[in-house]
Amino acid sequence: MSETLDEAGLLAAELLARRWLPRKHPRVRRALIDADLWQALQDRLAQVGLRLVDNIHADHISVALVRPAEYAVFGEAGMNANNNIDLPRDAISLLVVLWSLIVLPKRERQSARAAGDAGEQQEEMFHTDKPMPSAAEVSPVVSYRSLLADFGTQLGKKMRMDGNLRRLEAHGFIVRRGDDIAEGPLLDLLLDYDALAPRILDGALGEVLARATAREEAAAADQATPAPTPAPTPAQSADEEGEF
Repeated sequence: MSETLDEAGLLAAELLARRWLPRKHPRVRRALIDADLWQALQDRLAQVGLRLVDNIHADHISVALVRPAEYAVFGEAGMNANNNIDLPRDAISLLVVLWSLIVLPKRERQSARAAGDAGEQQEEMFHTDKPMPSAAEVSPVVSYRSLLADFGTQLGKKMRMDGNLRRLEAHGFIVRRGDDIAEGPLLDLLLDYDALAPRILDGALGEVLARATAREEAAAADQATPAPTPAPTPAQSADEEGEF
């Protein structure tokens, strides 16, 4: 067995054990620049009915079942279900809302940054290719309080939403940091952007999300703007002049 296959087998085993790996992981970084290792990894996974899940907009890679294996593994009932990880319907709805609030603006920021970098490179005599901005750099966070205020009634109110947030965090879709909800390793990997984004942006949910995002941005702007310094009263000005 060659060294490349050994390395591929080790990386495949680690992916199966950990469910996802960051792109900065030493073995993942090597596979991303070594076409033979990348192909060997895909071949190893395909032997057991799995495929590699990766995209340049995400900071992690993961694995999923290949289509021919899905029916054999989940059966007809599983294939007809709305998901295969036993999430209740309101948890799926919450997942779609969070995906829309986090991934859609993140992708827009990544594209804008990439376009800006391309414009700068055209003006440089010697330029190098710049990587896509990482998710950690541009991914927004969602306030739990705002999420509860905007969508709590539709998503089962506080107790039910709290339970579903714990489910989504356990599955790697989100990360909780106090009152903030951030992108998890699998949020931009296991949901199909090309299929989901048009349905949301062109549907009724798009308008609701636009209003919620506008409120978030306005609140963040208010917090970032320093309070104006009050003008001194005539008595204060006279006192200050007397000190000099």
